[in-house]
Amino acid sequence: MRKQGGLGRIRAVWKRDAALVLLCLPVIAYYVIFQYLPMYGVVIAFKDFSIHKGILGSDWVGLQNFLEFFRSFYFWRLLRNTLLVSVYSLLWGFPLPILFALFLNELHNGIYKKTVQTLSYLPHFISNVVIVSIMMILLSPSDGIVNKLIQGLGGHSINFFKQAQWFRTLYVGSGIWQSFGWNSIIFLAAISGLDPQLYEAATMDGASRAQKMLSITIPGIMPTIIIILILSIGNLMSVGYEKIILMYSPPIYETSDVISTYVYRRGLVGMEFSFGAAVGLFNSVINLFLLVAANRLSRARDMSLW
Repeated sequence: MRKQGGLGRIRAVWKRDAALVLLCLPVIAYYVIFQYLPMYGVVIAFKDFSIHKGILGSDWVGLQNFLEFFRSFYFWRLLRNTLLVSVYSLLWGFPLPILFALFLNELHNGIYKKTVQTLSYLPHFISNVVIVSIMMILLSPSDGIVNKLIQGLGGHSINFFKQAQWFRTLYVGSGIWQSFGWNSIIFLAAISGLDPQLYEAATMDGASRAQKMLSITIPGIMPTIIIILILSIGNLMSVGYEKIILMYSPPIYETSDVISTYVYRRGLVGMEFSFGAAVGLFNSVINLFLLVAANRLSRARDMSLW
């Protein structure tokens, strides 16, 4: 039988899966236009970029922008703050959606279960502006309910948004509240895909609900947990600047200033585009290294991305 060439295989796939290909086209176009084509602009990290000269016409400076960042007074502070915020978010925020999904799966009251699920998802759809505004109202040093409670217990009012030691607690805590319900969806989906016969057999053997959770549910969703953990580690250095900019001020830069906010101040506000691109590229390279390292470690359990 004569083998089809490349063009012939493409035609065969198109005839067989035309509807699926058309459904995928918008997603493919999104990634090509907004993710892959902009990669060309990374070259300005190695140039002294000038808007008038353009990317190709700007002078080549090699690693000068990177060295300037590494020698900066702020380098270690930015690296420390970025890592601490990310690690705290991962340590406290990663297990919670799993636990929430496990215990939600144990609820048999349909109405109550759906109500809890819906309420847990809602914070995900609230904008950061509204979240920070709510925090400022609740934690206001003059008339916030939290400080009123502290004063009622005999304590002194705390200006949470002006004291550096409170920033990470507020940022991580509010982030977990926003995301844990939404992030639990994928674990609930993984649990729903487990074979019900395993639970029936365990029930016949006299296993308790806790024993079934430990022996069936958790091992069954472990591949999903490992994959999500690898992806989370791969984004460890990707701390968004939007929420932090809403929360921080010069008095708390010591703990709140991260790489993304520094890039925003110097790269966009200061119009040092080449320097901002260099710092952003450094951040992405670290994320890539962490992703590859986490994937390599996960191979010990035969649960890797590639």
